[in-house]
Amino acid sequence: MANRHHPSVFLVLVTFLLSICYSEQLQSSTSQTLLRIQQLLNFPSALSNWSNDTDFCNTDSNSSLSVVCYEDTITQLHIIGERRDSPLSRNFSINSFVTTLVRLPSLKVLTLVSLGIWGPLPGKIARLSSLEIVNMSSNFLYGSIPQELSSLTNLQTLIFDNNMLAETFPPWLDSLPALTVLSLKNNKFNGTLPSSLGNVENLRALSLSHNHFYGVLPDFSRLTNLQVLELDDNAFGPQFPKLGNKLVTLVLRNNRFRDGIPAELSSYYQLERLDISSNALVGPFQPGLLSLPSITYLNISGNKLSGMLFENLSCNSELNVVDLSSNLLTGSLPKCLVSNSSDRTFLYARNCLDTANQNQQPQPFCHTEALAVGILPETKKHRQVSKVVLSLGIVGGTIGGVALLLLIFFIVRRGNARIKMKNPPTRLISENAASGYTSKLLSDASKSLSLSLSLFIYIDWQY
Repeated sequence: MANRHHPSVFLVLVTFLLSICYSEQLQSSTSQTLLRIQQLLNFPSALSNWSNDTDFCNTDSNSSLSVVCYEDTITQLHIIGERRDSPLSRNFSINSFVTTLVRLPSLKVLTLVSLGIWGPLPGKIARLSSLEIVNMSSNFLYGSIPQELSSLTNLQTLIFDNNMLAETFPPWLDSLPALTVLSLKNNKFNGTLPSSLGNVENLRALSLSHNHFYGVLPDFSRLTNLQVLELDDNAFGPQFPKLGNKLVTLVLRNNRFRDGIPAELSSYYQLERLDISSNALVGPFQPGLLSLPSITYLNISGNKLSGMLFENLSCNSELNVVDLSSNLLTGSLPKCLVSNSSDRTFLYARNCLDTANQNQQPQPFCHTEALAVGILPETKKHRQVSKVVLSLGIVGGTIGGVALLLLIFFIVRRGNARIKMKNPPTRLISENAASGYTSKLLSDASKSLSLSLSLFIYIDWQY
C-alpha cells in the first residue's frame, strides 16, 4: 500500500518545488524590471532604498512610493518624485522606459508623477491591458495622447496634468465605457471639443483648464453623473454650456461666454463651487445662487450682470467666498453677507450699490452700461428702434408740412396787404381769393395730417 502512494507524494513534491522555482524566477524578473525602472529614471530619491535584496511586495509604503502586489505580481505602482523644473537627461529614452513597464502585465494602477519623464508617449503602453488608473502628471510629455489607449476598456481614470501635450482633443475617448475621471489641465491642447464627449455617460470629473481650447461646448446635459467641470482659462463660448444638475464644482472662469446665466442653475442643490468670473455674461444676476443649500464659493466678477440686490436676501451660512465685483448691480448690500464679514470674503467693488465702500460707480453708469451691452433681446430692440425712427420721421414730416403751409399762408397774407394798400377797390375780391386759396391749403394740410396719423397708427399696430 505504501508503494502505491509513493508516486502521488512524489508528484506533489515536484509540483511544489516547481511552483517555488517559478515564483522565485517571477520575483527575480519583477525585481529586475523595477531596478531597471530605477536606473532609467536616473535613481530618483523616492527609489533610493531599492536594491537587489529588496522584497518589493513587502516594502513599506509612503507618500512618494507604493508597490502593491497580489499573489506575488505587482498590480499597483506609485512613484512620485520631487518637483522638477527640468526634464531627465538627454540620454533618457521614453521608448525604452515604456518597454520596461510593459513587463509588469498585471498593472492596474500606474502613477508616475514629477519624475522628469519627457518625450511623446508611445502607443505600446496600451499593452498594459489591465490598466484602470493612469496618472503621469507634472512631467514633460509632448505630442498627442496615443490612440492605442482606446483599447483599454477597463480604464477609469486618465490624468496628464502639467505636461506639454498638444494637438487636438482625443476624439476616441467616448470608446472608453468605464472612464470616470479625465484631467488634462495645464497643457497646450487646442481646437474644439468633439460632440461625442457628451456621450461618455460615466464621466464624473472633466478638467481641461489652462489650455487653448475654443468654440461652443458639447451638450453635457446627458452626463448625469458629472460632478466636476473645470474649463477655466480657455476660449470657450459664446453660449453657456448645457449641463446636468448633479454638478458639485463648476469653473468657467476666463473664457468667452456672452450669454446670461441659465435659470436652472439656481436649482443645482449639490453645487458647492461656482466660478464664472472674467467672461462677458449679461442679463440678470440670480440672487437664488446665494442661498443654494451646498454653495460655499461664488465668483461672478468681471461680467456685465445686472439687477438689484436687497438687504433681506437670504444666503447660505456656509458661504465662505463671494465675489460680485465689476458688474452692473444696484440696490443694497444683503445683510446676510455683511453680518459675518469677518468669517467670509465678500467683494463687491465697481458696481452701483448703495454704499460708499469698495469704490462704487454712480447709479446712471450701471443703467447706461446695461443698455449698451444689450440687456433687451436683440429682435425686440431692433423693432422698437425701427418703430421710433419711423414714428419720428412721420411726425417730423407732418410738422414740416404744416410749417411750410403756415409760411405760404403768411406770405400770401403779406402780399394781400400790399395789394390792398395799392388797390383799395379790389379789397373784397383779393380777400376772397386769398381766403379761398388759404382755406384750400389748410384743408389739404388737415387731410395730410390725418393721413399721416392714420399711417402711424397702422404701422404701430403692425409692430
